[in-house]
Amino acid sequence: MGAQLRVYKQKISSAQTTKKITKAMELIAASRIQKAMARVRASSPFSRAVTSAVSAVATHSNIDHPLTREREVVRRSAVVIFSSDRGLAGAFNSQILREGLELAQLLRDEGREPVFYLVGRKAVGYFQFRRIASAAEWTGDTDTPQFSTAEEIAAALLDAFALGGDNGGVDEIHLVYNRFVSMMTQSPETVRLLPLAVVEAEDSASHAVYPLYEFEPDAETVLDALLPVYIQSRVFNALLQSSAAKHAATQKAMKAASDNADKLITDYTRLRNNARQAEITQQIAEIVGGADALSSGK
Repeated sequence: MGAQLRVYKQKISSAQTTKKITKAMELIAASRIQKAMARVRASSPFSRAVTSAVSAVATHSNIDHPLTREREVVRRSAVVIFSSDRGLAGAFNSQILREGLELAQLLRDEGREPVFYLVGRKAVGYFQFRRIASAAEWTGDTDTPQFSTAEEIAAALLDAFALGGDNGGVDEIHLVYNRFVSMMTQSPETVRLLPLAVVEAEDSASHAVYPLYEFEPDAETVLDALLPVYIQSRVFNALLQSSAAKHAATQKAMKAASDNADKLITDYTRLRNNARQAEITQQIAEIVGGADALSSGK
């Protein structure tokens, strides 16, 4: 009986230690998510302004730009998967990996070869474990993304798109990331980045009436300058959305872990009390039995 009490005490102590860790991680995630949401809100005006400018140029010019031109034959498609560098975030990484692989299978069914670009250690580790090749990888900058990372990703994607599928590049680009909806919901999002279709942009005023524009020096030069900035802003927005969604998923997972630890502590405390009561009852019965034996011996 004493050994059983020691086991329950050890389990209670272990659950209490786990609760301290998960509670601390929950508080850290809660503080980080506020900063991540502030960065998403701060980047929105710039993203809307760039989207509006690109929409205006695309609407009021009839030029055939490489970034807006649909390829006659799409042989290779880039799939950029945004995961996280750290775990302990519930289904955050598994749902985005599943979304990316489902998109890849859909592309294969359409006769297009998927080319993977991975962001985050979890995606890199997943693909390495299953020996799936990837074209490029970026790690170490998913918790607090920097714009320089978005510039690197955008440059690699633009270079591959410029080469084309026939020359070892890609013919279209898709972004797959978790979009922050609320503290409880993080939704997988798939966006075709290139060839650019401005109407796909969530922040664009698709029904706005634009004034008449005159482009200097010409519309093609303006698009050459605007579209790379637009691509960078979309990639950076995906990084920020993924970061905010990850912190929300971590907070939710750590809160669930803390609640489970509380339940374990309650259950083991009840079992310990039952075992202690059984031990006391047994001791009382032994004392009473001994007293009866002494009385009967006299």
